Formats: sequence, C-alpha cells, structure tokens
Amino acid sequence: MSKQAVIGEIATELRRLQQSFDAFDEAAAARLRLNRTDLRCLDVVLAEGPVPAGALSLALKLSPAATTTVIDRLERAGMVARSTDPENRRRVLVSATDAARSAEAEIFVPVGRAGAQALGEYGPDQLAVILDFLRTARRVQEDQAARVRALS
Repeated sequence: MSKQAVIGEIATELRRLQQSFDAFDEAAAARLRLNRTDLRCLDVVLAEGPVPAGALSLALKLSPAATTTVIDRLERAGMVARSTDPENRRRVLVSATDAARSAEAEIFVPVGRAGAQALGEYGPDQLAVILDFLRTARRVQEDQAARVRALS
C-alpha cells in the first residue's frame, strides 16, 4: 500500500475515532441526564477541580453568564458544589460532588482502564510513536480551529 493510501486510511480512522468520541459523550450525557456542554464542564471540574468559575468560562469558551447557567444546572443535578475561595473571597470555586465522583467511576474510569489495557499491547517504541502522533494531531487540530475562527 502506498504512503498516500495509508495516510488516507489514517484520515478515515481519525474521522471514525472522532465519531466514536462523540457517540460516547452522547451516551454519557444521556446516562447522567446532562447536555453536552454540562458534560464538558463536569469533565473539567473532575479533572482539575476545584476550579474557579472564571477558569471554567475560559476552558469552555463560554461567557461568564453562560458558565453560571451551566454551573447552576450541574448544581441542581447534584454534580457540583460552589464554595468561596479561601484565598479570595470574591472568587467562586466549583468542585465535584460525591455523586459526580460516582458517575466518574461508573462511566469514565472504565474507559481509561480499557484504553490502558489496549495500549499495553504495544511496545515502548510503538507507544512513543503513538504519543508523538497524538500530540501532532492535537496541534494540527488546534491550528485548524484557530484558522477557522480567523475566517470570521
């Protein structure tokens, strides 16, 4: 198979991978009775929390008012709690609740385990190439997102 043909197959598989991520996120959001934006917010809080509300706005690329609405919905769903930052009383911190940690254990931790198990089939040199590819692919996507935003 030619190099161009392999690159074409990689492009096709990347598209399918993105679709599989979207399908998983849709299933996770439905299971948790959240919308996709709320799920993205919850993911940031689970990964980085407690998170200042302003940092969530930046991470989600939402206005502060829209971020407040997302936090309100997640708080009503029992997934996050607000608290005052002990170092800056004007700043609100958003933390994951026990219910969010339970959802993480039920839905997201198994994905990580399955992925780690699958990657365990590769040797160190192959893993280095995979890691390099993922970093390169992310950089390409970020550059292209910036390019599309600049078209506006």
